[in-house]
Amino acid sequence: MHVRAATFLAMAAAPALAQPAPRADRAAFRALYQEMVETDTSVTSGSCTDLAGKIAARLKAAGYADADITPFSVPDHPKEGGLVAILPGTSRTARPMLLLGHLDVVTAKREDWTRDPYKMIEEDGFFYGRGTADMKAMDAIWVDAMIRFKREGYKPKRTIKLALTCGEETTWAFNGAEWLAKNKPDLIAAEFALNEGGGGRADENGKPTVMNLHVGEKIVQNYRIEATNPGGHSSVPIRDNAIYELADAIAKIRDYDFPLQLSDTTRTYFEKAGATRKDAMGAAMVAIARNPRDKAAEATLNTDRSYHSMLRTTCVATLLDGGHANNALPQRAGANINCRIFPGTDVEAVRKQLETVVADPRMTVTLVQPIRPPAVPPPLDPKIVKPAEKLVAKYYPGVPFVPVMSTGGTDGIFLESIGIPVYGPPGLYNVPESGAHGLNEKMLVEGVYRGRDMLTELIRAYADAG
Repeated sequence: MHVRAATFLAMAAAPALAQPAPRADRAAFRALYQEMVETDTSVTSGSCTDLAGKIAARLKAAGYADADITPFSVPDHPKEGGLVAILPGTSRTARPMLLLGHLDVVTAKREDWTRDPYKMIEEDGFFYGRGTADMKAMDAIWVDAMIRFKREGYKPKRTIKLALTCGEETTWAFNGAEWLAKNKPDLIAAEFALNEGGGGRADENGKPTVMNLHVGEKIVQNYRIEATNPGGHSSVPIRDNAIYELADAIAKIRDYDFPLQLSDTTRTYFEKAGATRKDAMGAAMVAIARNPRDKAAEATLNTDRSYHSMLRTTCVATLLDGGHANNALPQRAGANINCRIFPGTDVEAVRKQLETVVADPRMTVTLVQPIRPPAVPPPLDPKIVKPAEKLVAKYYPGVPFVPVMSTGGTDGIFLESIGIPVYGPPGLYNVPESGAHGLNEKMLVEGVYRGRDMLTELIRAYADAG
């Protein structure tokens, strides 16, 4: 999963709201959330198909007909299935909206964790367990909303679709969102989709300090650079050495900065976020939004690794291999270069630029599968932004609301490739060190419950405005 967009901003803490009294409706939601966390959906030992079946059973118990639910999987990956569910709208002209979520999680080893990763434990104001933060809290909110809407007899103006998929956390397994986009585009067709990537950041005391609307993301693309050589006996070394050539190429990539780029989203982010700060970094943020050619502002922003990444395509060496024997000159040496490509930039253009940077005809630069579709930045659409901004003011008064582009990647890129703009809404919030993808993953209890209330109301606001 991508790096959470909300972790890019540190601001003064807003006053905490009073803790609400426990509500009876939260018990059913908590049970759903717990079932989802405690169903292992890792690619190594779990099954998304199993969890999708449990969710389908809950939807049917709420009143959805078989025709409203479409389970899917492929023979080669029977455990990596998902489902699409539909709550029909009343309007013939309003286009549907789509709730997207991935069910899979990063593998967790019990021996490494303080607690059992596949048991949801509530402790010290947090829910602990694999997937509590990435992204089963939001998945549970989507499913919970669909169940409540059906039981309440809610008739939205626009159709609400839910797509829960597998494969977001891996590049080599079956990806359900990609499969739906390529094989069932009519099933998930929508005017827009809501997905992970937004939300808020809390300080060390659990107080929300910022709420983000995720608008666009970089694409993740790997490249291989490789040097080949006839080799020979190591007792008679020469300078023409594949490992040396690879090392030189990697050093050139390390020292190269791709040109600065701004989108409407990142320009707005730097302008709004910078205005809340009273330091040199804040001044540089505002300055770069006004003038992207301001080299002094760029130099200041480049000292922050997150801002440096938000301003450009980045490429970094992540894996190395080379040589074939201790006593032989290497015949081959290669490296994986992981690039996060700014929206609107083509993967082939980046490959050619890497060739230019390496500037060595002995080296090859090739694309590594899978090759991602181009990132299509969604517009800062007032129909999306205004309702979210209004509800942030209601549920989190005084907390800044800022649109942001993620430097990571989500399954939203596959929907955007077929013309569905994808947004990560605000609502949920968590501490920066959530343990997502790592040890002892956790999610703020109040961040989940208040986020559930806001996101449910936001779905209604979008659905009724069709």
